[in-house]
Amino acid sequence: MKTESQPQQLNVIFLPYPAPGHMNPMVDTARLFAKHGVGVTIITTPANDLTFQKAIYSDFSCGNCIKTRVIQFPASQVGLPDGVENVKNVTSREMLDKISLGLLILKDPIELLFQEMQPDCIVTDMLYPWTVESAAKLGIPRLYFYSSSYFTSCAGHFVRKHKPHERMDSDNQKFSIPCLPHNIVITTLQVEEWVRTKNDFTDHLNAIYESESRSYGTLYNSFHELEGDYEQLYQSTKGVKCWSVGPVSAWVNQRDEEKANRGHKEELVLESEWLNWLNSKQNDSVLYVSFGSLIRLPHAQLVEIAHGLESSGHDFIWVIRKRCGDGDEDGGDNFLQDFEQRMNERKKGYIVWNWVPQLLILNHPAIGGIVTHCGWNSVLESLSAGLPMVTWPVFADQFYNEKLVVDVLKIGVPVGSKENKFWTRIGEDAAVRREVIAKAAILLMGKEEGGEMRRRARKLSDAAKKTIEEGGSSYNNLMQLLDELKSLKMSRELEKTN
Repeated sequence: MKTESQPQQLNVIFLPYPAPGHMNPMVDTARLFAKHGVGVTIITTPANDLTFQKAIYSDFSCGNCIKTRVIQFPASQVGLPDGVENVKNVTSREMLDKISLGLLILKDPIELLFQEMQPDCIVTDMLYPWTVESAAKLGIPRLYFYSSSYFTSCAGHFVRKHKPHERMDSDNQKFSIPCLPHNIVITTLQVEEWVRTKNDFTDHLNAIYESESRSYGTLYNSFHELEGDYEQLYQSTKGVKCWSVGPVSAWVNQRDEEKANRGHKEELVLESEWLNWLNSKQNDSVLYVSFGSLIRLPHAQLVEIAHGLESSGHDFIWVIRKRCGDGDEDGGDNFLQDFEQRMNERKKGYIVWNWVPQLLILNHPAIGGIVTHCGWNSVLESLSAGLPMVTWPVFADQFYNEKLVVDVLKIGVPVGSKENKFWTRIGEDAAVRREVIAKAAILLMGKEEGGEMRRRARKLSDAAKKTIEEGGSSYNNLMQLLDELKSLKMSRELEKTN
């Protein structure tokens, strides 16, 4: 077992942002670096450490040089309950502001750790723009970790640069995003709130993009065969080096135990009821419904989804995040409990509350499609499993990701989400009606259009598998990046001796 780093070993620090959509892919990338001989340290806080501790210990036991460095999160100082250290625990904008303040307080202790550990490179989430200065002080490269797609990066860049939404007569008027290889049509309401209306986060984003241009390069959890046109456009537009090393989840979570326990602190028993239920179903017959780790839909919308799924006639497995303040899972009446019982009796549907091992479910042969919020991790994980998608974006980059899935890759059926709204501000009304949900489910799970989308998704799945094998484009990109970082390390050491 390698416990001490070798003299010539590359030592890299990873600093993830505490939200599942950011943290999971960065931890997977850190594990990937360690798997290929890099000495890796992940800086995190106690509650976040618990969610990936098992994977890190398992990798270390296999001889990989990987560890965490835990720093105390100042929860009481910012007015948060003990253990609330991740955006997934946030139920209001006020709580999010407190987490942001806590992370700002940690800036100095993290910088001291950088200086103490003297890494050869730091890989930090895009939401830590100040780390570009930290790397400059140490004379080492900072890699900017971007947690979405090249498509989103390019589309967002050209919307911010050319401001086509500001020339529209109404928020619902459609316009084409300029300078893209495909004709992508969107409305002002589907653009992020902080782009439509200037606020504090707009200024923070400007600092983020400025730090991107000053970084050594950018790491993308994507792959050339998926969005090569936009990878090329990003390089020519931004002039920043980039390395596509995805899909990282498929690369490091290949065993069932890894898929089962990823991003969750409690041990999961594989022989679960939902697994037995799925095992009883025919291949490609079940629709998986999930809106990720952050989004909690209002009761009225859950009722519409329930009716839509039932009237589609297709089997489904549905994960529901409880809303804070709900007296019970059903939001005050017994609708969801009755619905769950009825579906169980008819063996048509299965509801799971709060969390499921998504990787394990997506890769189960019974799953034939997914209803998704279009978070980038869920998109990548779905297409890695060869699944077409019913697209239902809610906020941030999700509307751009939907356009990639539906208009470019042609493996998605949209429900017609109209407004990009911060997840803590989702209202109490149902935005999408049951008839629309049923129609999209029937189309996706059907043999004609759905079958064609499934074939395209499976081709992408094959490409995803090949790209991470030796000689594949993501594999080669990772090797080239590590060689480059080793050369920089040797050059710095030569300078010190001369």
